[in-house]
Amino acid sequence: MNVKDLKVGCQTFTWEMLGDRFTGGPDDLLKAIADGGYDGIEITDTMIGRYADRPVEFAAALKSSGLALVSLAFGSKSGFTLKEKIGADLETAQRWIDFAAAFPGALVSIGSATVVSDGPRDDKFAIAAEFYNKAGEFGRKAGVDIAVHPSSHHNTLLFDRADYDRIFELIDPSLVGWVPDTGHILRGHGDMIDTLTTYRDRIRYIHLKDVDASGTWAMLGKGVCDTQAVIDIASAAPHFNGWLVLEEESETAAADPAAAVKTNRQTMRDYGA
Repeated sequence: MNVKDLKVGCQTFTWEMLGDRFTGGPDDLLKAIADGGYDGIEITDTMIGRYADRPVEFAAALKSSGLALVSLAFGSKSGFTLKEKIGADLETAQRWIDFAAAFPGALVSIGSATVVSDGPRDDKFAIAAEFYNKAGEFGRKAGVDIAVHPSSHHNTLLFDRADYDRIFELIDPSLVGWVPDTGHILRGHGDMIDTLTTYRDRIRYIHLKDVDASGTWAMLGKGVCDTQAVIDIASAAPHFNGWLVLEEESETAAADPAAAVKTNRQTMRDYGA
């Protein structure tokens, strides 16, 4: 894939992380992201707001903003590691799969398995994998690609390389892809490039995020992420769809999300994207 074929999207967690300090709605997000120069949006179940059961209206809003839906991302208070919650979590997965089906090419990104209860870690991997695989089956039936998004946040089950190896051993790659997040990988892995290369066949799209040497979130290009190497690996990955989704969690973004994501979009232009 050539650089000119890459598309740059923006994740809405930059605003979600503000909590009560963000008093706007999904239309405010669309405007800020469009004004920032992006091609698409990855929106979470938390930020979709009034469009949650109105995909036709959301499609019209996206068209008016000149944006495409890259993915609908969701998580669960169960951390996808509670056996008794698999049924409820699958109902939620089906809801967002049905929503994404209205947007050709859009994916459903499922959040990181997280430890929310006591018990053996191996059991939690098995439960998470069962959920991910079943959600992948739902996606296949609906014609919507499913991908898992590991994180480095508190109590994540999918933090370091051993965790990635374990979950990927259990997940069917024909059913569930991977959304690598460069910032999260850098916080838990000694060699991000090796992780990306080893599992490149699973890559569907990329979350680009930066951290400094201590693992603190940084603006894109201001930390230790080798963005060009990430682009090169993704571009050669067989199932990569061309989307680079920028997600910003730094203190700079917390102070002014719209300005931060606009700056990050300009940074990507230096790479030709």
